[in-house]
Amino acid sequence: MPTSEIANLRRAIGQLRQCITALEAQYGDATVVKRLVNDLERLDIDAEDLGQSRPAPAPRAADPLEVVVVPDTPYDPALWHGADDEGVGGYQAHRG
Repeated sequence: MPTSEIANLRRAIGQLRQCITALEAQYGDATVVKRLVNDLERLDIDAEDLGQSRPAPAPRAADPLEVVVVPDTPYDPALWHGADDEGVGGYQAHRG
């Protein structure tokens, strides 16, 4: 059974379809109208897929008493090999 959000989406797509049909009658095969028709088809397909999907589970609430331990030991320098320093510019090897 679709949720009210999916039903609202379907209704909006129907209204958009009516508008695009009127634009097709007015502008014919103009490229911009063809793109709108293509976008509408994509929205219709995505809405169908969404209607058949299960909603994502609610995010887990954070436990205010949960303690996350961050070690004081330095990170392995290999993690940063080839990385740029933000705000300093690109990495340049020192030549000596």
